Amino acid sequence: MKICYLDAFSGISGDMLVGALAGAGADSSALCGSLAALGLGASYEFEIVARGGMGATKFHVRGGEQRTHRHLAQILDIINRSSLPGRVKQNAAAVFQRLGEAEARVHQVPIERVHFHEVGAVDSISDIVGACLGFHLLDIDQIHCSALNLGSGTVNSEHGVLPVPAPATAALVQGKPVYARGPACELTTPTGAALAVTLAGTFGTLPPMRISAIGYGAGEREFPEQANALRAIVGEASGAVEATTVSVLEANIDDSSAELLGHAMERLLAAGALDVTLSPLLMKKSRLGTLVRVIARPEDQEKLAATLFAETSTLGLRLYTAERRVQARHTVEVETPHGKVRVKVGDAGDFAPEYDDCRRLALESGVPLKQILAAANFSYLKQQQR
Repeated sequence: MKICYLDAFSGISGDMLVGALAGAGADSSALCGSLAALGLGASYEFEIVARGGMGATKFHVRGGEQRTHRHLAQILDIINRSSLPGRVKQNAAAVFQRLGEAEARVHQVPIERVHFHEVGAVDSISDIVGACLGFHLLDIDQIHCSALNLGSGTVNSEHGVLPVPAPATAALVQGKPVYARGPACELTTPTGAALAVTLAGTFGTLPPMRISAIGYGAGEREFPEQANALRAIVGEASGAVEATTVSVLEANIDDSSAELLGHAMERLLAAGALDVTLSPLLMKKSRLGTLVRVIARPEDQEKLAATLFAETSTLGLRLYTAERRVQARHTVEVETPHGKVRVKVGDAGDFAPEYDDCRRLALESGVPLKQILAAANFSYLKQQQR
C-alpha cells in the first residue's frame, strides 16, 4: 500500500501541498496541463526556491479570471465539466463540500448561500484540484497528516482583520491535533485545512513505512526562525499498523466502585482505546484507590479524555506521550473440535489464540475456556508442522 505523510511543521496551504507533491515526484507537466484544461484562463509554473536553507518547490498560479465570489454549485460545476479522472473530481468536490459546510457554520447561513471569497478565486480552485491530482499522479492509497501548526496573531481577509486561526480554519480542524509555534501569522489556511481534514485518514506521528520519496512545498514567505515549507513523505506501508507513538491518559480515583470502573473500562475500549488497565493504589490519607491508565492513538486522546470524565468521578487527568514498538503480525484461522478460532501470529513466531473466539466457543459448547485455549494452541502447532 502506497502512503503519503504530510508533515505540517510550518502549517499547510493549498499551494504548499501542490508543490510538495510535485517535489515528491508528481509529474509537473501533467499537473500544469490538467489545470490549464479547467478553462480558468490561468497559467501554471513550478519553481525551486530556498526555504530555511532547503530546496523547496513553489507552485505559482499566474493570471486567470479575477472573479473571486462563487457559490459551491458553481465551483462543483467547474470540476464536474472537466476531463479530470473520476477519483480527482470526487476528492476535489469533497474538499469544497467540507469547506462549504465550515463556512456555513461560521456565517450561520445555509450552505447554498455561502459565497466563497478568497477560496472561490482561480488560485484556490487550482490549488485544491492540483493537490487532489497530485495524489492521483503519485498513486497514493492512504494519506496521513501530522498535527497542524496553525500559527498565531491575525490575518487580513475579505471580512477585515480576523484572528488566527481564521474562523473557517478553526471550524475545519475541530477534533484534530493542532498547535501554534513560530511567527505570529497564519500558517494553516482554510484551503490547506480543508485538504488535510478531508483527505487524511489519520492525524499523528509518521506511520510505519519504507520511504521512497520526499518533497518540500514552499510557502509564500521566508521566516528566519523556521523553514516555511510543507513536507510530503511518500512510501510503502511496512507492516505494523498501530501508531509507534501513543497518548497515555491517567487518573487516580478513590471514590468510585469497582462496578463503575469496570463499566468505564468497557466504554473506553469501545471508544477506541488501545488498552485500559486498573491498578490498586494507596493514596494520601491512607485511602485505597485505583490508577486508571488508558493507552490511545494520539488522534483519539480528546475523545477518550471526555469518556473518562463522563464515566468516572475524576476531576483531572494526566496526559503524556510515550513511544512503543509494535511487532508486525498476521492472523490465521485454525479448526478445533469445538469450532474455528483465529490465532494472532507475530513475525518472531509468537502466537496466541483470539480470546473472544475461545470465550464464545466455551459459552456455546459448555467446555471450559482453558480447554478451548489448549485445543486452539494444539491445532495451530499441528497446522505449522504440515
